[in-house]
Amino acid sequence: MSLIKSPRMTNRKLAANRRNQALSNSPVVNERRARVRAALLRSGFNVPTEEAAMRALGEDPARFQELLEALWEEWNPAGGLQEGLVIGLARAMWLANRADRMQEGYALREAQEVNSGRQERLHARMMRFKITAERLRRLAESVAEEHYVTTPEDLEKMKTLHEEGVLKDMGEIALMLFYQLQVPGGDENGLDPYEVGRRMVAQAQAIFGIGLHHPPTPPANAAADVAPGFSPAPADLKVSATENAQLKVSATAEQDKRYPSISVAEWERRERPRQLLENILTRQVDICEEQREALLKESVKGPSPYERAAEIAPTLANSGQMRRMQDSNLRDIRRSTNLLLRIKRFEWQKEAAGKNAACHDVSQNKWDDGL
Repeated sequence: MSLIKSPRMTNRKLAANRRNQALSNSPVVNERRARVRAALLRSGFNVPTEEAAMRALGEDPARFQELLEALWEEWNPAGGLQEGLVIGLARAMWLANRADRMQEGYALREAQEVNSGRQERLHARMMRFKITAERLRRLAESVAEEHYVTTPEDLEKMKTLHEEGVLKDMGEIALMLFYQLQVPGGDENGLDPYEVGRRMVAQAQAIFGIGLHHPPTPPANAAADVAPGFSPAPADLKVSATENAQLKVSATAEQDKRYPSISVAEWERRERPRQLLENILTRQVDICEEQREALLKESVKGPSPYERAAEIAPTLANSGQMRRMQDSNLRDIRRSTNLLLRIKRFEWQKEAAGKNAACHDVSQNKWDDGL
């Protein structure tokens, strides 16, 4: 047992030894490079042509040379078979890295093209949400009127929104409620036959000027009866609460006259679906505004890596082919590595067998000498 402890090899010492070795083995490096050049020529590798192709692709031939020399030092090939396997391994690793760069470069190009129109797309989506919110707000204001009856205009607007898929599942419910609030006994467009007749009469009167009452013309001396500089106070223009209630009652009575087929009990039954429809439309307006604000924040913040990947994923038409190229290179790397390992293992076993045989011969000779 030795009393002197062997020095402990640390990573720092190992790195220093390797640096010192690199500075002191220039003849060995030059010899290895010469062997690599000769092996490349024997394997049919045209160095100038390959270097020109690498430079055309934006690659550095010196990096490939460094990779080949590192593999050469690691495997220390002996014979043409091992040299060819090491060169093939270096080329497969280089092509695998090139396939990675191809995929990354193509994804970068797609991301730049997507980014150029991203702001316009987000702005267009925000405008669509704003327009949809305004359309829904107008429908909600129309439905909010007391004794509401579905009009052809409102029904057509709701059909358009439902066809566009803006409200999704709630659109079906809202459209059903609009149909439910039609005039009882009306046609497919929700028009009361009496209302159709009244509209036709009104159009005829408007065309031929029948039954139209023009407002009376004020007398010429009406302005003289007013004191100069006098203007009615704003309080004179206000309508009192009693008058407002009377106007509302008269408007309700006018609405009831327009639809004589709807009884008071029917109006009460229609109130619940009307409130439900109003709540649905109001809620959808809020949802559109929330989505528009979310898009505004997204446009300011920018896309996350996951959103960017989702944007460019459907456009990578050649991604499958690139992936197959990369898998082929990886299979070449594995195949070359396995062959080299088998060859080296065979050499190690052969060398170990030779050493065992030599030791056995020495021991046998000693035994014979002793006898």
